[in-house]
Amino acid sequence: MLKRSYRSTGMILAVLLMGSAGCQINNTEGAALNQRDGILLHISHGHDNPHAVCMALKMATLMSAHRDVLVYFDLQGVEAVDRHGEEITHPAFDSARQQLQKPIDAHVPLYVCPSCLKAAGKTMDDVVKGVQVANKEAFFTFTRGRIVTLDY
Repeated sequence: MLKRSYRSTGMILAVLLMGSAGCQINNTEGAALNQRDGILLHISHGHDNPHAVCMALKMATLMSAHRDVLVYFDLQGVEAVDRHGEEITHPAFDSARQQLQKPIDAHVPLYVCPSCLKAAGKTMDDVVKGVQVANKEAFFTFTRGRIVTLDY
């Protein structure tokens, strides 16, 4: 009987400790809820995967209504912001160039990798107006909440 009492006391203590740990986690989450979370959309495809490009740009527009959003173009993704290049299209979406204007108008920061741009034989003069050269600090300062990354 005495052993059972210790076991019961141990279980009650364990439940209380788990409950207080849960309260601590909830308090931490509660403080973070006052901050908007950020979505970093990483676009590394261009004409090689128009579905990925167009879907990512659609997500940028949809997410920017409720979250801080940053869009980063690198590798073949620089093709999506080339104002002189061939348009990127997919039958299920508006063209990439049409979709770029919505986040630009919503003041969503759009950044292109300068090294990838150079590798493609392009300069900032070739880039759609409203897209900026990438700034490493921008990746950490565009939001005050958590950062979720979606790669396309």
